[in-house]
Parts: sequence; structure tokens; C-alpha cells
Amino acid sequence: MKKPIPPELQKRVPPGQFLTEKFPVLSYGPTPKFDSATWDFRIFGEVEQELRFNYEQFRALPQSSETADFHCVTTWSQLDNHWEGIKIADLMKLVRLKPEARYVIVHCDGEYTTNLPLRDFSSDDVMLAHRRNGRDLEPGHGFPVRLVVPQLYGWKSAKWVRALEFTRADRRGFWEVRGYHNHADPWAEQRYSFQEEE
Repeated sequence: MKKPIPPELQKRVPPGQFLTEKFPVLSYGPTPKFDSATWDFRIFGEVEQELRFNYEQFRALPQSSETADFHCVTTWSQLDNHWEGIKIADLMKLVRLKPEARYVIVHCDGEYTTNLPLRDFSSDDVMLAHRRNGRDLEPGHGFPVRLVVPQLYGWKSAKWVRALEFTRADRRGFWEVRGYHNHADPWAEQRYSFQEEE
């Protein structure tokens, strides 16, 4: 039975969600295997110069922390997750975007992708995380790195991220072409693509 949300927390929980202390593993397909010797991270597309980092270089980038709530489209929410990793704002100091860049396609191991407009991707609380609540991410939760986009449903917080592709035009990702909403705002309950016509 789902417990009622305490009044002091109701403003932090989007409509249609319930609170949980668990952090379920939800993935399509098997968990990819990680090898630090072969792993790399790319930035390409509408950029002045493509970038590539090996694992050691990537982990040497400036580190930050962020406490944020997490809302899954399957209707659970978990509050006050403490993430550690690389803030997108810091990463983007190394990237020179072309004026045409409007969107980012996030490429992940397991052939997963998701898409974001730059305005969402560039929010101050968005980061590439490798730790949660004081521990390295478990493989099922995206180790060695996952994107964290607190203001959108959890499928936009892609796991096992390997590349960022900046594009002129939007291009739907893995779940977006399978019927999930293209934007995914939990406060507007943007769960499914048929809602985009409303």
C-alpha cells in the first residue's frame, strides 16, 4: 500500500507519483560491462572541435555535488539523492558549440539514446554522475557515468553515457520513438507521446 505524502513534502512530488526509499533498477537489456582501459567519452556534432576523453582524463575533470529529487515515469519518486560527478556547466566550458546547435543526443552503451533541448541540458543542476549517496554508482544504475536531469522524468537521466552529440534538429531517442513523451516534464505529467498533441 502506498503511503500518503506528508504535507510538507507535497510541493516536491509531481502529480501521479508516490514516495519510496528504494531506488529500483529499471533498464532495457543487460547491464554493459565496463573496462577502464578501453572506455572513452566523446563530444561531437555541432561543435568547433570534437573532444574525446579516456577514463582517467574524464575522471580528472572538475568534480561537484548536487542534491536533487528523482522522478520515474513508472510513478515513484525518491527525494534528496546526493549525486557526485561533473556538472554540465563545467563540462561545457571545454566545448565550443556552433551557433546552429539546439539539441543534444545522449549516446549510451547498450545502444540507448535520449534527446534534450539545450535549455534543459544546460540547467544548473544537470550533471554526469558517478556517485550517489556517498558510494560509486552500482553497475545497474549506470556506472561509470550516468546523466542526471532532475527536472525531467528519469528516462532522460540516461545510464552508461558514452557520448554527447550536439545537433541542429531534434531527434527522438530510444524511449521517445517507443511512445514516451519527447519532453518529459513530471510536473505536467508528460508521460506519453500522444499527450504532445494536446
